[in-house]
Amino acid sequence: MAGMRVVITGGARGIGYGLARAFLERGASVVISGRRPETIEKAVRDLAAESDSGRIGGERCDVTSLAQVQGLWDYAVERMGGVDIWINNAGIGQGVSDLDAMDGEFIASIVDTNCRGALFGCKVALSGMKRQGQGAIYNVEGLGSKGPIIRGMTVYAATKRALSYITDSVALETRGTGVLVGALLPGMTVTDLITAQYEGKPQEWARVRGIFNILSDRVETVCPWLVERMLANRKNGVRFNWLGTSRTLGRFLSAPFVKRSVYPASLDG
Repeated sequence: MAGMRVVITGGARGIGYGLARAFLERGASVVISGRRPETIEKAVRDLAAESDSGRIGGERCDVTSLAQVQGLWDYAVERMGGVDIWINNAGIGQGVSDLDAMDGEFIASIVDTNCRGALFGCKVALSGMKRQGQGAIYNVEGLGSKGPIIRGMTVYAATKRALSYITDSVALETRGTGVLVGALLPGMTVTDLITAQYEGKPQEWARVRGIFNILSDRVETVCPWLVERMLANRKNGVRFNWLGTSRTLGRFLSAPFVKRSVYPASLDG
């Protein structure tokens, strides 16, 4: 799979960073993006130290700006000659909270990044890949995409439910174009998207840590699995779901006998 050209929005940390590392390990060239230049620079520097520095680049991009998303595409094409895989990974999470207790600006930022950002990413990548005659776009879905309603996750889960529709609808639009559209469901991963919402809230963290330890996995476990499936995929409209029904059931059945501990007891440092 050497020579594949990959763009990952929000690739400077968490799942995005893990995906970038896994692609680089398999010989791909990668461009990552983020909102903060210093964060991107550090991520590129760290990834370059583990691989061929010529195969990793970074660009500042606020995915809620169509002009900046287009700029990311243009940068990637100039650097790599084209884009084979585009991953809409940039997103904002939330802690468990009823809707009426949430700040209005925070609600807007979650919706803007998770939905508008993915729509802009799909629009730009689809236009460019149609000109190329090939490519694949993947949206990172999550809690809310499918499954039961979870109290206290209204905003985040609603954006992921919307993202599920976006994935299916854009996949329908791309039939016969040579462009594939699909989704990645990494499940719960040990990233600051989860833990940051509980910092300074020891009682809330103590309440959820047990279930999180049952269901969560480390980025370095999940990302190579997802990357292998993206590289091998030739089908439109697929979803690669790490924490499927059988794995989830197995975790709960084995929980009394196998104690998993992937999170610290305290988030206070």
